[in-house]
Amino acid sequence: MARTSLLLLSIFIFIFLVSPLQAQPGSNPDPSLFPNQRQYQAYLIIQRFKRTITCDPFGVTRTWVGPRPCTYRGFYCEAPPDSPTTPTIASVDFNGFRLCAPTLEGFIDQLHDLAIFHANSNNFSGAIPDLSGLRYFYEIDLSNNIHAGSFPTTLLPLANLTFLDIRFNGYAGAINPNVFLLTLGVLFLNNNFFNQPLPDTLGRTPAAYLTLANNGFTGPIPRSIGNTSNTLLEVLFLNNMLSGCLPYEIGKLGNATVFDAGFNHITGPIPWSFGCLAKVEQLNLAGNLLYGEVPDVVCKLAVDGKLENLSLSGNYFTSLGHTCWELIKNKSDAIDVRRNCIWGLPEQRPAAECSRFFYWFPKQYCPALHYVPCRLPKCPLASTAPPKLPLGTHWRRLQQAKGRPRTTVSTRSDYVTYKMLHQPPRLN
Repeated sequence: MARTSLLLLSIFIFIFLVSPLQAQPGSNPDPSLFPNQRQYQAYLIIQRFKRTITCDPFGVTRTWVGPRPCTYRGFYCEAPPDSPTTPTIASVDFNGFRLCAPTLEGFIDQLHDLAIFHANSNNFSGAIPDLSGLRYFYEIDLSNNIHAGSFPTTLLPLANLTFLDIRFNGYAGAINPNVFLLTLGVLFLNNNFFNQPLPDTLGRTPAAYLTLANNGFTGPIPRSIGNTSNTLLEVLFLNNMLSGCLPYEIGKLGNATVFDAGFNHITGPIPWSFGCLAKVEQLNLAGNLLYGEVPDVVCKLAVDGKLENLSLSGNYFTSLGHTCWELIKNKSDAIDVRRNCIWGLPEQRPAAECSRFFYWFPKQYCPALHYVPCRLPKCPLASTAPPKLPLGTHWRRLQQAKGRPRTTVSTRSDYVTYKMLHQPPRLN
């Protein structure tokens, strides 16, 4: 019996000593057990980061063991360009893991072959580390975490960055103007606490999708926005504290499908240049301080263009263009002018409320801009009252539009930028 016990004890000791991954605390495994040296170095970095994690509700880190880091949950390997036969950690996807860690420093900045880092809906905090040493890095998603402070300037040297998402955090103050100089295709900054004017460099962004919504931005929309006409597809300014007049340069955004500046303090008339938004499908200016007449050329976008939703409710418009009246007469879903000051329409503001705005409310002067930077189809003159009879081609087109199946009408969930306004759960 004693010999059997001694034999079992010897076997146990032998296994313990020869297994590097069961080594004593503080020691490292044998590098020869790993597919290559880069994966061994990645292992060391991951294990160091693992020790800083304070919550892991889904047990993700339990998979971070052994000499095959490419099989760890959340880690993905590819061979880098400088070593096509040496696969290593190229991307990290922690989306929805709800991990908690006080900092990312010493982790992503040390994975030198990393190209993509996605960490939506976790509980990471602290400063964003300097990633300038990651020569292949081009995509970062830190949305829906608990980062705070001023804009993370450590992201600005990343010349290859094409995707930047820091929405649903606690960043505040001013946007660094240089973020709009990065070669980004996607820039999501919504749902933070930025509260300064937008810089003129906004007009230099190559981003196709830009979300600035649900912050506290002040001042006017920069006129430089017209310079993004070749690239900008969707832009959200809604729910800020923007003021001033609508720049006519917005009408140059001929490729844009979404323009949303609802629920700000923007005032003045709508420039006629908005009639050049030939591809716009969602145009939201609701909840501002706009007044004057809704231009006929804008409403014609619902007939001759692709406009599906023109939201103008909660302003102080007093009249409508001819085509606008036709849309309303035919109960088109394309236009919403409730809670304005338009005589003869239901669901308008009380007369006393309109009078207070026009006679007592201090207003910034905004010129009526009739300049149109494109060729428009001929249209009837603007009218402040509904036409008595439907006329000509416009009526036939409206009837055709009215008969289209509702499945052709997009909802907000069909657009990239509107999807970014939904916050997934983060806290445990």
